[in-house]
Amino acid sequence: MKRKEELPECPIATTVSLIGSKWKLLIIRNLSSQPYRFNELQKSLEGISQKVLTTSLRELADDGIIYRKDYHTNPPRVEYGMSDLGKELINVLKSMEEFGYYYKARL
Repeated sequence: MKRKEELPECPIATTVSLIGSKWKLLIIRNLSSQPYRFNELQKSLEGISQKVLTTSLRELADDGIIYRKDYHTNPPRVEYGMSDLGKELINVLKSMEEFGYYYKARL
């Protein structure tokens, strides 16, 4: 997790630094409905590479937005889901969704 000194002063810039990439937003969107295993998540995100997904999941987990649960089985089984902190972002995504609908309706 980032230290307070590493974050921008502006709260909007802080949020953007945590979730500001296209893929992170879509990962959060999917994980907000249910936990996913890596391959399931990759299949649900058309066009994302394994490297980008791995990096994005690691960053989101490091920032405390999602959790990574390793079941320590063979074959390996790992699950990703929203942390309690990450669940606070769901309303942000809902607002973005509402604006998207509003914007499309105006075209």
